[in-house]
Amino acid sequence: MNVALGPEPVGFDTIAVVDFGAQYAQLIARRVREAHVYSEIVPHSITAAELAARAPKGIILSGGPSSVYAEGAPRLDPAIFELDMPVLGICYGAQLLAQQLGGEVARTGVAEYGRTRLTRGPATTSALVGSWPEQSDVWMSHGDSIVAPPPGAVVTAATDQVAVAAFEDVAARRYAVQFHPEVVHTERGDELLKAFCLQVCDCRPTWTHVSVIEAAIDQVRQMVGTGRVLCALSGGVDSAVTAALVHKAIGDQLTCVFVDTGLMRAGEGEQVEETFRRQFGLDLVHVKAQDRFFGALAGLTDPEAKRKVIGELFVRVFEEVASEASGVGFLAQGTLYPDVIESGSGHAATIKTHHNVGGLPEDMELELVEPLRLLFKDEVRAIGEELGLPEELVWRQPFPGPGLAVRIVGEVTHERVELVRAADAIVLEEVRNAGLWRELWQSFAVLPAVRSVGVMGDERTYAYPIVVRAVTSDDAMTADWARLPHELLEQIAKRIINEVPGINRVAYDITSKPPGTIEWE
Repeated sequence: MNVALGPEPVGFDTIAVVDFGAQYAQLIARRVREAHVYSEIVPHSITAAELAARAPKGIILSGGPSSVYAEGAPRLDPAIFELDMPVLGICYGAQLLAQQLGGEVARTGVAEYGRTRLTRGPATTSALVGSWPEQSDVWMSHGDSIVAPPPGAVVTAATDQVAVAAFEDVAARRYAVQFHPEVVHTERGDELLKAFCLQVCDCRPTWTHVSVIEAAIDQVRQMVGTGRVLCALSGGVDSAVTAALVHKAIGDQLTCVFVDTGLMRAGEGEQVEETFRRQFGLDLVHVKAQDRFFGALAGLTDPEAKRKVIGELFVRVFEEVASEASGVGFLAQGTLYPDVIESGSGHAATIKTHHNVGGLPEDMELELVEPLRLLFKDEVRAIGEELGLPEELVWRQPFPGPGLAVRIVGEVTHERVELVRAADAIVLEEVRNAGLWRELWQSFAVLPAVRSVGVMGDERTYAYPIVVRAVTSDDAMTADWARLPHELLEQIAKRIINEVPGINRVAYDITSKPPGTIEWE
């Protein structure tokens, strides 16, 4: 049985963010939550009846990569506009709102990309931009333009190139902006979204770290009752916050299980033991299952196959531990909202199957308890701090559940794991020494299972390369490659080649997400 428990918005006002593609919906959802209002991402294929059943206080239509005139371009159920709730369209969402309600959108030959000067209407009393200065900088990214707003709507802002950069119909509670208020490059963008949520939609700003914790604790208690829970504990921030949250809810009914797969970073098993058994006093079972995981991964090269094998084996190990204990019927794990989205949530493409989502077997016997399932990473960190977890744990860099198996491109072998583990330790040590730990989202080593020719000590070598990956990000939904100092890259490369036998070449990955992902597999 596979029942997921997340911090459902019971008692929280909700804004529904309709996803029209790219990464815009996720960013909008995060910005709404920063205004202390719960947000939920829904597919553009949602019907009016389905949306009404969710009872949001307002709707935001996201941007997207399509043209409203393109064949197969995403549309919105027209009946949604008849629902008694405010609508805000952003970029593509604004154009779709205009087009479907009788306005005009056209490819005028004028496009706007990047920072653009916005001029507010001279006499506007707009709830969204009425308090803005006459001119401000906003972020644009569009080829089509709104030529005329729908009947009943008035233009509230323009640019030098576009006559309709924002419009609204106050009576119908329909609002639209051609620019992207969710990006940091738009001045006052957060104010605009906050005004829509709190003033136009009349949402209560009750989505706070404390209220989320309280709601999650109540739901865990209601679901579990007097039963016992196993928590999948890896030592990372997600599983640590999950353990702390569930322990706060049910105390001694919780047993944490650390499965040592042999795919962890250097010294990780010992650190988990020290932190959670000795410092926190949690009931911890340490399962050493290296041989089982390496055996299951033998011969596999496809990353999706690796993730699913690891996900299933994790569950089987937990089920075995549960069978030896009395009354255990639940498995708690640190699944996050981005995990669910990237694993294919019914309205997004499957980027990669996260082992704790799509990698779970259909016949698993334990019910899932996932108190972080609807949270972004920054929210999880804040909750961890609120729960009193140490800073070095809360701000630890993310590490994939499948571990080093997805940092080896090709078959996973003991030799390759040892190589990438040693190289990874050097990367992390040098990043810390450079004082860049908190500035980077992740920094690590990748081992492609290919060999290249080199020369060391006047002799030919034929050995593996290491790829160094370092990115900056807010939530892992998008990421930019980190501009590490050349001196740091040189030091990392020199140490890896000198200290890790079997490596003769080091490269640096300068790919952002998109088009790449943060991890290589």
